[in-house]
Amino acid sequence: MEIKILGTGCPKCKTLEKLTRDVVEQNGIDASVTKVEDIVEIMKYGVMTTPALVVNGKVEIKGRVPSSDEIKQVLTR
Repeated sequence: MEIKILGTGCPKCKTLEKLTRDVVEQNGIDASVTKVEDIVEIMKYGVMTTPALVVNGKVEIKGRVPSSDEIKQVLTR
């Protein structure tokens, strides 16, 4: 599974990255987590508000920081 955190480095983006990494680690999910800070790359996903969570190329959550439980639901479906 390929997970990308889209965000320019704001506190919310950092929070989403940490939460996502924690969920992946705690649940033994086989995934690579990368942070995308390049605004041009972010725009390619059609995301206007960050942070955003992209799983296998699909934007799942954008414009807010979800709970750990919501991240887990997205990653385990």
